[in-house]
Amino acid sequence: MTPLIEASSIGVRFGDQSILHDISMSVVPGEIVTIVGPNGSGKTTLLRALTGSVKLSSGTVIRRDDLRIGYAPQRLTVDKTLPVTVDRFLSISGKSTRAERRSALADTGIEALENKQLASLSGGQFQRALLARAILRKPNLLALDEPTQGLDQPATVAFYRLIERVREQTGCGVLMISHDLHVVMSASDRVLCVNGHICCEGTPTVVSEAPEYRAMFGSGTAGALALYQHHHDHSHGEA
Repeated sequence: MTPLIEASSIGVRFGDQSILHDISMSVVPGEIVTIVGPNGSGKTTLLRALTGSVKLSSGTVIRRDDLRIGYAPQRLTVDKTLPVTVDRFLSISGKSTRAERRSALADTGIEALENKQLASLSGGQFQRALLARAILRKPNLLALDEPTQGLDQPATVAFYRLIERVREQTGCGVLMISHDLHVVMSASDRVLCVNGHICCEGTPTVVSEAPEYRAMFGSGTAGALALYQHHHDHSHGEA
């Protein structure tokens, strides 16, 4: 299967500071890959390097010719005094029809909020609106930077289940950053633990038992994986 993105020995420097070095990885269609790591470990820089918004200092990234990326940022500040409905927010994010926008809202479970003011949405609703905006591009890769930041645990679990549902419906690959170790590890097919380089990688079970992961986050996170059980009963073929 041709990877959507394939990185070989990439590095990123900002001035004299090395942010990332010697990272090799790939994402294939239908796969959920999650990047975890401590604050300042280079997670967001890695996501941006893979998607082409940060210049590499070394190595190469090969992106499939037909790659279409749907991106949801870590933060998006909205002026609460600005009168923008959810539908208007989606319409100014790129060319789309009303039917396409309604379909994206339905896919993310917020079709009833089409005419709501964006500033009035709850945290979970706003994150779903950002996801709807991302899938409007009909991406074959979703790139999500800490998509559940600020959500409580039930909303976080619900959001990751939504990500799985979108993946199953569209066959897209998912590359996301998360700090929700208690949930996201088991919502992933593969996990990369990053701290300037890849410390360990593999299935959630393999990574949670790795000495490098436990040294970084503590052994207690392994038992917390039971909070969310992900069943690997699907294939990673293209839809």
